[in-house]
Amino acid sequence: MNKIKYLAVFSFLFTATVFAQTENDEEKLSLNSGTIDNQFEYVIQRSNNYQDYKVIKKVWLYALKAHTMDSLNAVHKNLNDTKAVVNTQAKEIDNLKASLTETQDTLDATNLEKDSMSLFGIQMSKGSYNFLMWSIIGGLLALLLLFIYKFKNSNVITTEARKALSEIEEEFEEHRKIALEREQKVRRQLQDEINKHKKI
Repeated sequence: MNKIKYLAVFSFLFTATVFAQTENDEEKLSLNSGTIDNQFEYVIQRSNNYQDYKVIKKVWLYALKAHTMDSLNAVHKNLNDTKAVVNTQAKEIDNLKASLTETQDTLDATNLEKDSMSLFGIQMSKGSYNFLMWSIIGGLLALLLLFIYKFKNSNVITTEARKALSEIEEEFEEHRKIALEREQKVRRQLQDEINKHKKI
């Protein structure tokens, strides 16, 4: 008997709990608030049954249709707004890409100009320019050294030639003096001979 009482009390509490839960769920559902899904659920639960059919009030159907259309319009508006934002962002991205490409081209041109030098209107890299300049400087230095060597060599030859000329001039002067003395001696002898022949 006690078991039957406990069973009856338990069944009553269980039924009351389920009934209260159902009432709470139905209270959460509303035709004028909540999500579209909740509104459909409200119409389904509150409509009458007839055999395998549900009998729904026209007012509920029109209200549900209006709410659904409002939700769809809001979704379409959000979608259009999102598309507009996406299009705007796509244009901005294209502009940024174009600007980035232009900036990259300018940077490349600046780097090329920075890394190159103009020589007689010809653009060349700094390495080539430095090599050419040092080659010219090296060539000019080699020519200078060759000129100095040739000059010193010519100077030595000129000095030796002057010395030799001076010696030859001295020898010539000496020879001229000797020849003059001989000539004078020969003239004297000739004059003496002439004088001797006159006396005879």
